[in-house]
Amino acid sequence: TITHMLGKPHTKEQYSAPIYCLMVTVKQAKGILGKDISGFSDPYCLLSILCEDESHGGGSSSKPQKAVVRDSAKGQVLQTTIKKQTLNPIWDETIKLEFEDISNAIFHIEMWDKDEEVSLVQKFDEFRTNIHGLKRMIKDAKKEKGQDDFLGNVVLKLKELHCTEDTWYNLEPRTETYPDRGQCHLQLKFIHKEVKACFLLYQQAINNPWKGELCGEGTALLEHYANQNDISPFLQDLAKWVAYSKLYQTLEVDSTVLFQQLTSIEYHWDQQELPYLQELGDSLHGFLQYGLCLVSKYRDIYPPTPKTTPRLQTLLRVLVQICKTRAFQKLNPAQFDLHVEVTDAVVNGTEEWFNIKKGLHQPMTKVRNHADYWHSFYMWIKHIFHLDFSFRGKLLQLTSFHEDFRDALPYWLNKAFSTTMERVEKAVQVDQLQPLQTGGVPIKHSSSAVDIAACLHPVAQLWEQLSWPDPEEAFMLMVKLTEDVCKIASTYCQMLKARVKELSVDSDRESAIKMLCVVVNDLEHLHTVLTRLPQQLNWAGLRERTRHVIGDTQFQNTLPSQLQHTQSALNREIRSAVETLGKKKCFISLNLVMTFFEPIVTLSVWLSYLQAVIPLMKYLEKELQYMNENLVQENFNSLLTPLWMNSVKILHQMSLQEDSNLVYFQRLLYALQCLEQCFHAEGNGLSLETLHTEEYKICLHFLQKVFNGEKYGAVTLITSYKRSENKLHVEVLNAVNLIPLDSNGSSDPFVQLSLEPKHIFPQVEPRSTKIKNCDLNPLFEESFEFIISLDQCHSPGACLMVTVLDHDTLRSDDFEGEAFLSLKAVPGVGGGQNNPTPAQIRLPLMHPKPNSENTLKLLEARKGEREAQAFVKLRRQREKKSQEI
Repeated sequence: TITHMLGKPHTKEQYSAPIYCLMVTVKQAKGILGKDISGFSDPYCLLSILCEDESHGGGSSSKPQKAVVRDSAKGQVLQTTIKKQTLNPIWDETIKLEFEDISNAIFHIEMWDKDEEVSLVQKFDEFRTNIHGLKRMIKDAKKEKGQDDFLGNVVLKLKELHCTEDTWYNLEPRTETYPDRGQCHLQLKFIHKEVKACFLLYQQAINNPWKGELCGEGTALLEHYANQNDISPFLQDLAKWVAYSKLYQTLEVDSTVLFQQLTSIEYHWDQQELPYLQELGDSLHGFLQYGLCLVSKYRDIYPPTPKTTPRLQTLLRVLVQICKTRAFQKLNPAQFDLHVEVTDAVVNGTEEWFNIKKGLHQPMTKVRNHADYWHSFYMWIKHIFHLDFSFRGKLLQLTSFHEDFRDALPYWLNKAFSTTMERVEKAVQVDQLQPLQTGGVPIKHSSSAVDIAACLHPVAQLWEQLSWPDPEEAFMLMVKLTEDVCKIASTYCQMLKARVKELSVDSDRESAIKMLCVVVNDLEHLHTVLTRLPQQLNWAGLRERTRHVIGDTQFQNTLPSQLQHTQSALNREIRSAVETLGKKKCFISLNLVMTFFEPIVTLSVWLSYLQAVIPLMKYLEKELQYMNENLVQENFNSLLTPLWMNSVKILHQMSLQEDSNLVYFQRLLYALQCLEQCFHAEGNGLSLETLHTEEYKICLHFLQKVFNGEKYGAVTLITSYKRSENKLHVEVLNAVNLIPLDSNGSSDPFVQLSLEPKHIFPQVEPRSTKIKNCDLNPLFEESFEFIISLDQCHSPGACLMVTVLDHDTLRSDDFEGEAFLSLKAVPGVGGGQNNPTPAQIRLPLMHPKPNSENTLKLLEARKGEREAQAFVKLRRQREKKSQEI
């Protein structure tokens, strides 16, 4: 039909509210974030149209809400397919979204990364190339299983869009963590269901008679829809007449609107073949009948006022115009005389009006004939009303009715307690201690935890149904009910422990550990149920009722104290179960953890710190993954603390070994820092206050002290000076804890000895030890003698400069470090001994700090002195090779 082509099905019912449609084509995206450990994502899109109040829901929270569509959308939410492991997904999928009001409708598209569980082997493969995998796993432990990662969103107000949009949109963040999230290519197009219903919505929004004028958006939508469906102007006018003529029968519409459509139909009548003859004929005939009905009731609808009289005249003109059109004359061949029809309508309407007026006076005649009777009836009722006051002070009262039930009350309470206890016992007997499953979301406690919560609910119902009126007795009843609930909770703990022992007898080790995890979760669930008990039993309302008879101290020492005692006992049971779980799983066993700490310090020296710490991280990831899958979040967090404390304790014990080199302590320090970073998990794991225990601070301080004191290593010498021979004896014993400078993680060190300054020792040549290949702790044991006078040794600034270098075949030697020994400190230089005892000394190696010596700047200014320039050149070369900043 004509109206079908414009989106409104043919019906005799009243038009419904408009239904707008937005056709969205999600083409592709580029440059999105990589949320998986592999550096890629599994993106998909959620699309919805929300109102402004829904879009800003939860705005009172200080933290921005990410999932607007997922959490706030009350209507239609549609999803695209998931694209695996890509940062530039291509969808090319079309989705239609319906909405009602374009003025406050907002289009939301959110892009998410699908979080799917992968095997442990895959996690280890990814973790091998990315040390942050463990930190990511602990961070993800805070969120629920199946919670996907947010990639970005696009938010558009529909009233600001054109009829067709095809462009790239930036994916916006909800926080400022990663502002650049890529782009998404969208194609947006408006389509409509029931386009003509827009007129009804527009008419409802105004008070004056509608004159056929639409807003700019409505006109544009109608034109756009007509162009899309190739509807000719003639068919558009026919559809408008059908819609306007029906709208005229329900709403207040200016009659001049109908003139325009009748004129257009008359003008185009011979220009195009009409395909909808029957519908147009029914519409013209139906409007004539409705118009004649209005004329027949003109006294009520069009009273003689300056405002309504022109409207009646316009209606008559429209009726005349319909009869004159060739469409009406062709489609209604029967004889139709408008003058006669109007005359008949006025006559019939006048007769009907007269009969109504006449009928209004008949009830008055009947009442007048029965006036005496109704007067007597009124006086009698008035007399009865006055007599009623004498009975109002003697109303029946149900006071003290509860006393009749006082004797039966203890039996009720005992029956409720015994029945609940039997149900709990039965629930534990049939419980196989397996986690429940509800759809795709795992529930980590067993059936008995759900049953005990259901069994305790009737206790709260019993208290509500009793509603005992006496405040003091009501308090005693509450004490009894609370005591019963606490007994049931304590008994349930004991039953659960006995049940897990019974089932563990014939089970393997892994099954027993899993059942123990379920028991811990059941106890935690019971703890949550007890926490809600004061609210379920309405302790606050009872406190207000008993305030005048029960003191605050007595109240607090009875009910809250009773519940706190049970909760404390339950917490002890949970901690005991967690410790048992840790022992059975060997989760925090000292010997086992030592096996993973040992490779940190025993592996070859050329391995990097990361390679040395990977076995420990793999072990932690495996254990944490298992516990996170089988324990609820509270119990999982309780296991992190003992694991951290034991790990720090082991590191501290291993750091106290005295026969260790610098690499040993460096790796221990690196392992401690990695553990702290992973257990903290950017604020989602243990807090810094929990991590920084006293033992941690002591261990960290000791390792930093060792590491920073000889950060470049040290060299050991034996020196003495024989005055009788004017000989300085220097024996180079060894060097320790040298830094690796070669690509293989080691060095080829040798020691160079020279006496400084040169102008005091011009004839003394530098001496060098042999080269030790691939050794960071070389043993030299080489002796050297320098012939110098005692006066030279006492010269200001006279010293022995010890330089450790790494030998390179093709390039210049690398700088390991240097140390200085004042000659005045050598045995035999000071004092009067001719043959002093040689002294052994350990000199830490140092690196010069660039541009920190003002003396070098002064020497650089002395351009004419060759010795000064040579000294400055040597020091500048050392500064370039220095690792100090």
